[in-house]
Amino acid sequence: MIRGWYIGASGMNAQQERLNAISNNLANVDTAGYKRDVTVSKEFSQLLLRRVEADGVYKTPDGSYDVAPIVGTIGLGVETNENYTQFEQGSFRDTQTATDFALGGEGFFAVLTPNGERYTRNGNFILGKEGILETKEGYPVMGENGIIRLEDDKFHLDQDGMMYTKEGDLIDRVKIVRFDNERYLKKMGDNLWNSNVISGDAYIAEGMERPRIIQNYLEMSNVNVVNEMVKMIEVNRAYEANQKTIQSEDSMMSTLWTRVAVSR
Repeated sequence: MIRGWYIGASGMNAQQERLNAISNNLANVDTAGYKRDVTVSKEFSQLLLRRVEADGVYKTPDGSYDVAPIVGTIGLGVETNENYTQFEQGSFRDTQTATDFALGGEGFFAVLTPNGERYTRNGNFILGKEGILETKEGYPVMGENGIIRLEDDKFHLDQDGMMYTKEGDLIDRVKIVRFDNERYLKKMGDNLWNSNVISGDAYIAEGMERPRIIQNYLEMSNVNVVNEMVKMIEVNRAYEANQKTIQSEDSMMSTLWTRVAVSR
């Protein structure tokens, strides 16, 4: 009977993880380039139930024999398996700002941070005091030849990422990178991503792998507020159901202990 407490508690913990992801998604609904998180849960390995005193022979997977046949299985609760990001394309917003870039397709801008190169979908850049194209946090945006430096915001950017001055001189090409397994990139805060062993190292996107870059636009988050609110309601209902399970188990145990005490 006490097993019910742990099953209910595991369900509450799993729903709490889902709620955290949904809350973060809603908090970033207006963040340019944000990609929503999804929480995936899995059940604990099931417990096999066997008859202790019964005729019959059961063959185990490793080839040995057991004289206690399996009655069935019982679940042991649920746990959070992983939190992963869905990289669906967000909608575009016209800003009429020359330093705003949007990516149409899969890929990431590369920016230079104190901890090394990091990656982002947020193209809301600014022109720094030293003529460096930067993120709002002050991280320089990388071109294929290094940090991008501009004289002013009177430049042109084509869809391949080539940047030209107003006189038509080539400045640099915006560095756009891809990964072998983008699903496993790690969020680092400030809408930045970092590679790891599973995702693979960044490489410059070329050809069909390279997304088009649209100047004067921003890619908004791919969070759907209505869907997230519906999920939040589902989570609250599931959390309450698990909570009531624990309360029912507690009431049953209380009754059992009281009656045992009285009978003695």
